[in-house]
Amino acid sequence: MKKSQTRPIDAIYLALIYLFFYLPIAVLIVYSFNNSSYSLVWHGFTTNWYHSLFSDSGLWIAALHSLIIGVLAATFATIIGTLAAVSLYRYRFMGKGLLNGMIFILIVTPDIVMGISLLLLFSILNMPLGFWSLLLAHITFCIPFVVVTVYSRISGMDKNIFEAAKDLGARELTIFTKITVPLLLPAIISGILLCFTLSFDDVMISYFVSGPGFEILPLKIYSMARLGVKPELNALCSVTFILTLLLVVLSQKLTRKES
Repeated sequence: MKKSQTRPIDAIYLALIYLFFYLPIAVLIVYSFNNSSYSLVWHGFTTNWYHSLFSDSGLWIAALHSLIIGVLAATFATIIGTLAAVSLYRYRFMGKGLLNGMIFILIVTPDIVMGISLLLLFSILNMPLGFWSLLLAHITFCIPFVVVTVYSRISGMDKNIFEAAKDLGARELTIFTKITVPLLLPAIISGILLCFTLSFDDVMISYFVSGPGFEILPLKIYSMARLGVKPELNALCSVTFILTLLLVVLSQKLTRKES
């Protein structure tokens, strides 16, 4: 049998889709080297905006805050989400079906609803808005994505593996650390990288739960964009895109290596 070949119309269709998604990013990267403050007309090549970017202490402080929040939120959300996924798959308990459904509801809930609800919760608890409110909010909206990612991996595993381990005398902790975690490692890695990405670029929820004394990079970018898109902002977005791209490539390599 002859191998199926891509038709020209299919290739054109795919090219248009990729063009639609990535052309604006390409334009942004190109104009980050434009030797003009606001004009969209090309005035020559320059790297001054990148020099200005790396010398802006305010942006670096906001980026450091986002990095800290992203790493901590991804770590805690992955731990909680992995334990939740394993529990949903292996154990029976009251409210299991309700919990499983609520996880998917949290994923499709609009960010503005999540942000306002968390703001109301923190207000009721008299919790000041800042580092801790941001961290708890980011952990909250990241957990469902970890549960779905890990559960999709563990649902393809043979349950007899756990029964065999029990028959050989292994305890639950040993089964989890020696069998479950190694088999789920690709999904865990994907989950933690996904959580970091979601946390690092969140704007809507962070807008409601962040305080004036703790600024993160997405909100800094948002405030800068309201005053006009400067080439310095283009340079910042270009660097962020490149770092995100490297993170995705790293995730793919680690996942394939562990599979």
